[in-house]
Amino acid sequence: MNTHVNAGLRLDNLPIGKFHRRLALLVGLGMFFDSFDNTLSGGVLASMLDTGFSTLGLNSLFLSVTFAGLAIGAAFAGWLSDRVGRAFAFQFSLALFGVFALCAAMAPSMPVLIALRGAMSIGLGAEYVICYGMITEFIPRGHRGRYLGLLGIFAGLGVSLSSLLGWVVIPAWSWRGMFVIGGVGSLIAWWMRRGMPESPRWLESRGRYEDAEAVIQRIRWESGDSSQNQQVSPSPVAPQTVSAADEKAEWVPITVLFSRPVIRRTLMALALTITCLFGSYAVTGWMPTFFVKQGMTVSKSLGFNAAIMSGYVAGPLLCAFIVDRLGRRRSIMMFGTLSAIFAGIYPFMKVPALVIAVGFVLVATVASFLTLGLGTTPEFFPTAFRFRGGGFAQTIGRIGLIFSPFIVLWLFSSAGVVGVILAVSGMYVVVTLLNAVAGVDTSREALEQIAPIGDTDDVPEGPRAIA
Repeated sequence: MNTHVNAGLRLDNLPIGKFHRRLALLVGLGMFFDSFDNTLSGGVLASMLDTGFSTLGLNSLFLSVTFAGLAIGAAFAGWLSDRVGRAFAFQFSLALFGVFALCAAMAPSMPVLIALRGAMSIGLGAEYVICYGMITEFIPRGHRGRYLGLLGIFAGLGVSLSSLLGWVVIPAWSWRGMFVIGGVGSLIAWWMRRGMPESPRWLESRGRYEDAEAVIQRIRWESGDSSQNQQVSPSPVAPQTVSAADEKAEWVPITVLFSRPVIRRTLMALALTITCLFGSYAVTGWMPTFFVKQGMTVSKSLGFNAAIMSGYVAGPLLCAFIVDRLGRRRSIMMFGTLSAIFAGIYPFMKVPALVIAVGFVLVATVASFLTLGLGTTPEFFPTAFRFRGGGFAQTIGRIGLIFSPFIVLWLFSSAGVVGVILAVSGMYVVVTLLNAVAGVDTSREALEQIAPIGDTDDVPEGPRAIA
């Protein structure tokens, strides 16, 4: 094989088939167990207090270490995926989480459990970055919105089932049973996806054209593409001879994210990620507290919890049906606007039925914005540093979550519920306006057109690019 394989355009022109559905299942399983473990803290920590295994101070440290590990894992995933390859990072992150989850189930003391939780969270943070990136690199752009929605459904189910199983597992087998479920489940998923191929986009960016072509042919076969010669749009890259020197392409340093042609894409990714993470955390984590402060016990009712959990599934399910029709840019703007509106009116609902109904819609829109925000940011960057770009955005976003409780408490103390809601709604409004001005719809342009592979000095400028 002595010519450039043009992986991006060829992958985008493939029909959806068995390979893509299997990829979605295996990536979704990883996301499911990530979300499952990331949600079990509430029931697990409460159980530890009852049994005397932990204290309020140690519980707070447990949560802080979790946030820190997620941030470290996001940064680590970006570097590992771009340096060593997507396939290795894909498996390593899930194995790291699974092994340490089982170790956590046998922790003899709370300090040991906190240390193991930190290692687990690194795997969790890495998995979030890699799962969204794998959808970006393998799924054709015309179907990517649907598969991002499916990924969000897996995450929502992980959140829902974690709470549901906690009611059953913790009383019967203690909090250790929850870590066993997460660890065993993630290792089963790791075994099932051990044969996933390397990304042809990454192989091509590293000069490994023969390997990239072999993977594309495998995907074509599994996708039912029986054409003798796959037809693609004219490639902007001229055929080239592969030499030994080409086998290892030049490594692009992380500073490229802050170079003149890329910095605006980086800032847009940061705005999307910070908003979707902080907004989701503020809505689902703090709204019940606000209602309790106002004397409304309904926020602790089963109906309220059901609204929260079902919204996490309903929102991404809606994404799966409409995003590819509307386009990812328009969908992000729509869900950002709806999140701002419903976040603004939610605290003023007094009737229990309205609390549940409006809460359901709010959580659904916030979950949709979260899915599309985290799923779209990898598309802003070229293959050579795509995962580091997405990983950097998630790292900063998750560092922000470490400080978010103090920010929310300060807003609440200074201006009450209205102050918090105005801040959250304002974030959604600002990022929606930024997305409108940026004018990039990643569902209509190939990744290579939005974020060219090559020298970053050649990144096009203008209304069609965030560069």
